Amino acid sequence: MLSPLDLSLTSGPIPTAATVAGAIALISLTIRKNRTWWTRVVPVVVLACAAVIAGLVFVVDHVWKPWPEPLPPILAVWAGAVLVALSLAVARLRAGRWYWRTLSVVLALVVTASAVTAANAFFGFYPTSRAVLEVFTNSRVDLDEAAKPTTSVLDVPPGGKLADVWRKPTGLPENGTVSEADVPGVFKARKAWIYLPPAYAATPRPRLPVVVLLPGQPGAPRDWFDAGRITERLDAFAREHDGLAPIVVVADQLGSRAANPLCLDSKLGRSETYLAREVPAWIKQRLTVDERREAWTIAGFSQGGTCALQLAVRAPDVYGNFIDLTGQREPTLGTRAETVKAAFGGDEAAFTRVNPMDALARERFPQTAGVIVTAQNDALYRQAGVDVFEACRKAGMDVQWKDLPGAHDWNVWRPGLYDSLPWLATRTGLTN
Repeated sequence: MLSPLDLSLTSGPIPTAATVAGAIALISLTIRKNRTWWTRVVPVVVLACAAVIAGLVFVVDHVWKPWPEPLPPILAVWAGAVLVALSLAVARLRAGRWYWRTLSVVLALVVTASAVTAANAFFGFYPTSRAVLEVFTNSRVDLDEAAKPTTSVLDVPPGGKLADVWRKPTGLPENGTVSEADVPGVFKARKAWIYLPPAYAATPRPRLPVVVLLPGQPGAPRDWFDAGRITERLDAFAREHDGLAPIVVVADQLGSRAANPLCLDSKLGRSETYLAREVPAWIKQRLTVDERREAWTIAGFSQGGTCALQLAVRAPDVYGNFIDLTGQREPTLGTRAETVKAAFGGDEAAFTRVNPMDALARERFPQTAGVIVTAQNDALYRQAGVDVFEACRKAGMDVQWKDLPGAHDWNVWRPGLYDSLPWLATRTGLTN
């Protein structure tokens, strides 16, 4: 029987019930046997809240512009509903018996909870209640403990696959480990999150392929462990392959949750050098990994997907593979002019030299393979993904295009990555 903790929070009865409950609670807050309430209070509250939300959307989309995409309308609607509910609840606190005042507060909290549930369903951030709870229980192991030096390494004959020589030893852990670590460099990054599969605990230790994984913007490396459920998915993959799975290092390409240095070396920071040189060097020095470029993959979603494409083009000697999950057509802060001005002081030629689409038009990459994932309902970036796929194909890359049902959210990013694992395992020499 399915545990209540595993019921979906993104589709099915729970988000539907939450929406219905929120609508009933909001309607209940507007009901009152008072003429002034209906003719003055409710209209004034609704109009004032609508003006506040409209102003907030304008400031975020056109003044602050922390990310290139506009705020989704559904979020503005739910934010407005919460603001109306809280305002009406406050207005009702001034009159009536204590139990009516208490009920008003409860109804406002129901609307707020419904809005949070709707936003979560829209982005697919927490798929289940268990995922929410694991935010507080996500256990990590000190990297010095999880990645102790080894005296014995399992070698793979040239041209062979690790699965050909690997034999699961007795007592191998069922699950991998999760650690945090500072990866020093020229870019001021937050801690990386690292997944080591069960096979990493074996002696002799296999040299495992590496996935450098990136979050979106706004975001943080931990997002792949909370919303992405990466530990759960990679542990499942490892159980199907006698403990084998790639090492995953979720690096920080942003510096802070809302920043966007574009994964370039520019006025905004030296993110490209960090990800193309310093992070790989640290991984090779700190972990037992397969150092062939064919065994290295750069992957990410949204802005992280754009960054994955950039590094596949800008550092093909390091990353032989990439996975671009609903990325943009090119690194962007809104418009091309805004991006060039912020990153290169208006020097269009400097941007053209590092823009992946321009590089794909002038160079060939026959030794690079990739997966480009688009979302069928992603009005902003689906066509960008199609354009990127065609550009990569024309540049000689071995690329696949996957067009998944869904929008620009975790409901696409999770299957986009995990359904690519069998291809990736074969490509990197992990399995046959």
